[in-house]
Amino acid sequence: MRILLVGTPAERARLHAGLDGAAIEVVAEFASLGAARAAGLDADAILVAPAARDEEEIIEPLTAREVQVLELLAEGLSNKAVGERLGISDQTVKFHVASISGKLGAANRTDAVRRAVRRGLITL
Repeated sequence: MRILLVGTPAERARLHAGLDGAAIEVVAEFASLGAARAAGLDADAILVAPAARDEEEIIEPLTAREVQVLELLAEGLSNKAVGERLGISDQTVKFHVASISGKLGAANRTDAVRRAVRRGLITL
């Protein structure tokens, strides 16, 4: 099996150690999921290193709608513009932003986008 590894250098080193003796060929390594996808290399899978177990752990996963909202926040759209794109009210967008921030432990919408990108939940 041919794979791409994604993570920090330390995380990728841990993944390499776990693959010792496996019939897996590491094609390339990347710091982000976006970079791995953009490379367009021929591989069977992309293996993303799990985030370090600290305050970065997500207790509750994001819903599909929350990911959509987060992607639009990453584009810099306002709540009103996000609502128009998704066909929901800006108050509903506000609710989703609060939920996303809570799940990611983010202080604000910019911090939520930053944390999501670092975790590979969205790409810029």
